[in-house]
Amino acid sequence: MASEEELFASVDALLEEEPQLPPPAERARLREAAGITQARLAVALKTSTQTVKNYENGRSEPKSPRLEAYQRLLKGWAAKYPAHTSSAGPAPVLAPQPEVPETFTGSAAPEQAEAAAPVQAPAALAAPERPARSATSWRPAAKKAAAPAVDPRFPHGPLAVLDGDGSAYGADGLVLDCPATTVPELVEWTLRESGLGAAKLNRYGKDSDPLMVLTAAAAVKLGLPERLEGHEQRRSLRLPEDHPVVKQVAKAKWQLTQRGFGPWVRIYRKSQGRERQCVQLAVLSWDALDERSWLGVSEMEPADIARVLGVYANRVVTPRGSTAVSGLELMTALRPPTKAVRDEETGNWVSGHNAGSLGTEPMDPAPPEATPEHPVVVNSGWKGGFLNEEAYQWVRDVDTLSDEECTLPFAVGLDLNTAFLAAAARLVVGLSAPDHFHAPTFNPKIPGSWLADLSHIELDPRLPSPFTPDGTRPTGAAWYQTHTLAYAQELGHDVHPIEAYLRRETGAYLDPWHDRLKTAYVDTLADMGVTKDLADVEFLAAMEQHKQNDPVLAAVLSAIKATVKGGVGKLRERPQGKAYKEGETWPALARPTWRPDIRAAVISKARVNMHRKLNNMVKMTGLFPLAVLSDCVVYPSPGESPLDFLPYAASGKPQPGAFRLGPTPGLAKLEGVQSMLWAVDLMEQGLNPARHIKGGDAILDEGE
Repeated sequence: MASEEELFASVDALLEEEPQLPPPAERARLREAAGITQARLAVALKTSTQTVKNYENGRSEPKSPRLEAYQRLLKGWAAKYPAHTSSAGPAPVLAPQPEVPETFTGSAAPEQAEAAAPVQAPAALAAPERPARSATSWRPAAKKAAAPAVDPRFPHGPLAVLDGDGSAYGADGLVLDCPATTVPELVEWTLRESGLGAAKLNRYGKDSDPLMVLTAAAAVKLGLPERLEGHEQRRSLRLPEDHPVVKQVAKAKWQLTQRGFGPWVRIYRKSQGRERQCVQLAVLSWDALDERSWLGVSEMEPADIARVLGVYANRVVTPRGSTAVSGLELMTALRPPTKAVRDEETGNWVSGHNAGSLGTEPMDPAPPEATPEHPVVVNSGWKGGFLNEEAYQWVRDVDTLSDEECTLPFAVGLDLNTAFLAAAARLVVGLSAPDHFHAPTFNPKIPGSWLADLSHIELDPRLPSPFTPDGTRPTGAAWYQTHTLAYAQELGHDVHPIEAYLRRETGAYLDPWHDRLKTAYVDTLADMGVTKDLADVEFLAAMEQHKQNDPVLAAVLSAIKATVKGGVGKLRERPQGKAYKEGETWPALARPTWRPDIRAAVISKARVNMHRKLNNMVKMTGLFPLAVLSDCVVYPSPGESPLDFLPYAASGKPQPGAFRLGPTPGLAKLEGVQSMLWAVDLMEQGLNPARHIKGGDAILDEGE
């Protein structure tokens, strides 16, 4: 028989073992019985809501000291709310649990994953049609968009965020154990074991390479510096070629692109057959995610960063650099330059041109479409002027303000949702090289650049000219994109071009790009509670607080908008660096997507769309704007709401043709409200109220 000393030693050994938690399903039951939301529990445990979800579906387990605290809480709840008995506690707040993928390679054991399967709730606890939501929850009441189907080749989604403890947080809440301690090991693990990646967006395209996002701690663990110093421009940051990590990559027979090892790095081997061997890394502490595009993401926990990037990847594209780069890459992913075609002579399948795409070779622009430093301009000695199709930056002359306008108490700013994206819809652009024509007959259906004199056209000085970005009247012949001349014709003026550079092969190249980004924008807003079925009053109320509903989705929305503007801007990327000399080529010119004529077409159409609405507002309401800046316009108003001056029919419906409120691209939202006196004061100083209407005097102090 065992002695008392032996028994005590045995019991002490048990006490010293790692605390054991109840199965994941029981953890969720206990929390719900206590009436505590996952968000509130996350605050108590000083972690993220997503991490609590992972605890309750078996995808990850807490570590000390959080493990002991969580166990203590669960023991207390278990004493209060034992299983199979009714609870006298508050009504539970039920939260849907994510499904466990069929192929599970996370940190939790298989039996835990099985235990995380949905449990049939008793009738008394059945979820109502609209479950109650905690005031502290980030989840809005709006119905979520359906999740994309899981590709069996990539069961764990497009990307993961790696922390310093070796936990790789997936886009759907999954947590994987990553054993890698060097960059080559990480690349091998990502390709062979992680199950990360994304299917191609077009049948002729390529699958997206898996993305591993490194936190500062993960970067240091892999031998990388926490920060890169010594460069003025963030885009120039990279490791020196003699850095140990760069040498490790080369020794393992992996390669880096010409951009080297920077905030965004591609590590690859040449493809063998159809299998791509490429991994993309993004280093967060090297400013891989620009705060201007990825709102607040740098301050988030790894699980929430993974959610932001995962939603963006599923709705837009797996990030491949800045949002501008991703916007440009999305165009190519949706319109691949080549496809497999059968050779008529040999019968073999070969690579051929994909109709409607921009092809594989870069194309020289027409001289007026280029920039002054472009080799086409410098080498030819071109002196004939350039397209000046840019967004509006116009302030109305204060002398044109009437006494009635000056007595209105408010200046209200309206902002058009993703105006450039709206302009890209059904936009016909040139696909072939430009041909030069003298004295052509204008045809509004042919994309190109036209030299014409519109200086004779007189328009109301209380409106900006539709023909120039600063809204002033043209002073002589100038180059215009097709949409600008077509609008002059629409206004009733004769158009007689002097010469033109036109493209014979045309197509709606940006249509799939527009459709995908529009869906991403609208679905994300809907997930934040701003849906298309809201009345205007409800829409304005929803927009006031939509960013507070879910910071993760607010970051996604910010990135989508930056993708639109950045992608259009990349079509005419200028040279970088002090060492550049005019007439030299620069890296962007090697891309088939360096197409300043397409950029000009988008901006021209967006500016024309804006002027058309301004003109219609005059016809319907008699109101003239105070200022316009790109997609923002400021109007004098009798009240603080756009509802006080926008035109509505007798039925209460918005009048078509003018500015209308709503969540889709091209419709408007409230940008800001200030006093009319404030706006006039800025106008007298030559400053643009549209630039400052959102921030007021605090931004005014910083200057124009």
